[in-house]
Amino acid sequence: MKHVRGLTALASIALLLGVASSPVMARKSDDAKPKKEVLYPNATRAEPKLDLTSEKDQKNLNEGLDAVNAGDKAKAQQMLQPIIDSSKSKYAQALALQGMASLHYNDGDYKGAISSLQRSLALGVMPNDTYFQLMYMLAQFQMADEQYQPALDTIAKWRAEGKKETADSYALEGNAEYRLGKYPEAIASINKAKSLTDKPQPTWDQILMASYAESGQDEKAAELAKSQLSSNPSDPNALNNAVAVLMQAHKYPEAIQMMEKARAEGKLSKDTQYVNLAKLYLVTGQESADPAPNATKAQQVLEEGMSKGVVKPDAETYVLLGQSAEIANNIDKAIGYYNKAQPIATDGEAALRAGRLLLSENKYSQAKGLIQQALDKGVKHKGTAYMLLAESERGLKNKPAAIDAMKKAAQDPETAAKAKDWLKKTGAG
Repeated sequence: MKHVRGLTALASIALLLGVASSPVMARKSDDAKPKKEVLYPNATRAEPKLDLTSEKDQKNLNEGLDAVNAGDKAKAQQMLQPIIDSSKSKYAQALALQGMASLHYNDGDYKGAISSLQRSLALGVMPNDTYFQLMYMLAQFQMADEQYQPALDTIAKWRAEGKKETADSYALEGNAEYRLGKYPEAIASINKAKSLTDKPQPTWDQILMASYAESGQDEKAAELAKSQLSSNPSDPNALNNAVAVLMQAHKYPEAIQMMEKARAEGKLSKDTQYVNLAKLYLVTGQESADPAPNATKAQQVLEEGMSKGVVKPDAETYVLLGQSAEIANNIDKAIGYYNKAQPIATDGEAALRAGRLLLSENKYSQAKGLIQQALDKGVKHKGTAYMLLAESERGLKNKPAAIDAMKKAAQDPETAAKAKDWLKKTGAG
């Protein structure tokens, strides 16, 4: 039972979409103003000289970047593209390319955004603070485009040349490593990120939990999941993540205990939470000598969820209720639930389940009708359905119809051997 991939939307990327973090227009120095903090004081890269001298380029660049920040794509392109194409200033071109990268990203064109940033960085004319900010932005764009190894390479270069370590950069690194299946590396990166801040993001623990689980460290994953829920008892995502990790570790009783506590406190607010709790009871029951008590609990959970208007009264829910009642040996109730599912289901599986149960109680006429409905609506295992139909016809003493149904079952590879054997024994094979 693998739940880790669905554990969370891993590590959303906070992109630095603001543009023009370097001065575009030349300004007179003002000694009275405090100097701006240098973000990369230990960078190995030498600060380049700026070459922007054209007042026209300065004006157009400012207007274009303002248009980017205002979301005016048409004006931004109109002002920035000529600078990219023909300005004599590499610095102006680099800033214009930065603006175009943001436009591409906003359009969902990650590859275009990446290409523009790479061109901007390749010009090599940005001041260090802007240069390394753009390099970090490039890594984020690469993550958004699922270019995980390039993102790792960019972060490594950013850290080596910028001589800077941040919690967010290690979290991004851990996210990329997780996506690449490098679970030990992801664990190390996320733990490093957490060590660099007193305000770690919840998504970091989600990556950490998933990495522990994927690398077989189920105990650590479970401990972290319970710790996260303890720290955020009112967070439904923390509950869902903790339950998913406990299920991954096959700690079903603990998962049930956790969800029952939330249920008692009125914290189950989603359809999936009630459904998952019911399924946990069914799985646990199947692993016990007597599955009936847990199946009854599964049924009670779903019925409570429906009574509260949280669980949808759809075909899937009614089928799950039917299964629960069937395992609990409440056949009449199971048939009732399957019959409720049948008219709203998109296939004939619910009708087939009801027909099979009716057949087991020798109610051949009712069984035949439902099994035929199931076949008309479509079932996954047609051969099995035809064999059940044949048994219904046989119970009704309609031998020709039984033989006809069994011949159809013989055409399905799944049931061919059994059907042919039946036909042979009846002299029809």
